[in-house]
Amino acid sequence: MKRIKNIFLLAAFFIVYCGNAQVFTPGDFNDGVYTKENSEYRKPIPYTSLREGDVQWSKRVWRRIDLREKINQPMYYPIEPTVNRTSLIQLLLKHVFTEDPAQKIIAFEDNEFRKPLDVEKFKGRMVIKEDSTDQDLVDSLGNTYTVKVAGMVDSTWIYENFASIDLKEDWFFDKQKSVMESRIIGIGINATLKGKEEFGAQNQFWVYFPQCRPIFAATEVFNTKNDSERRTFDDIFWKRQFSSNIIRETNVYDREIESYSKGIDALLENERIKNDIFKYEHDMWHF
Repeated sequence: MKRIKNIFLLAAFFIVYCGNAQVFTPGDFNDGVYTKENSEYRKPIPYTSLREGDVQWSKRVWRRIDLREKINQPMYYPIEPTVNRTSLIQLLLKHVFTEDPAQKIIAFEDNEFRKPLDVEKFKGRMVIKEDSTDQDLVDSLGNTYTVKVAGMVDSTWIYENFASIDLKEDWFFDKQKSVMESRIIGIGINATLKGKEEFGAQNQFWVYFPQCRPIFAATEVFNTKNDSERRTFDDIFWKRQFSSNIIRETNVYDREIESYSKGIDALLENERIKNDIFKYEHDMWHF
């Protein structure tokens, strides 16, 4: 009788234990102590309404963001794709190559957004194949023979060779609100091609910034100060948390600064353009 009682107690314990046991599935393994939902569902801050009659003055400039500068490196890293982080070039290529119309970003060959990029041709240009090599092998009888070994195929070289970002933006004075504002029109991606390093970084494609904003707003960027406050790519551009130099302004010759100024003179010209924009707003409030 005692034995039967022990069996019933053991069975009851087993039933209770199985009922309380937690069964894990792969989706239950969260990489963190809480679920991040803030950035995933974020939307870009909408621009305020702007009429042509409200624009009293405007100036178009082109800027270059050098990714070697420390403040700009969150847009460059990581080089290797990871689950929780992505670089700007990885994010853009993912949406340029996607077949989903809702997530598609159209890439252009020019900064006027008139000639769409041939995606298939661009994919072929990204793939770099090394030449095959001869390798000596030994069979079971000890005889040596030579076989051809296929070369390595690299389609991620652009992640490491991502060098700089060009911004095409408009500065304007809104007399309705009495403020000077800037709005980015387009983003150009520059990379150094393998085997052509002596030519420096070359433009790969342009994207229309307003089309990218919903995707940028939902993608986190590494924050060097606080892991729990991961800003997004849209925050980086909206709050202008980057360092850049002006490489061109609208001019009658339609030329870049480097075509007529070099070295320190180019830097001084960059500062002159910045100062002209600042002085225009300052003079509006000068009494």
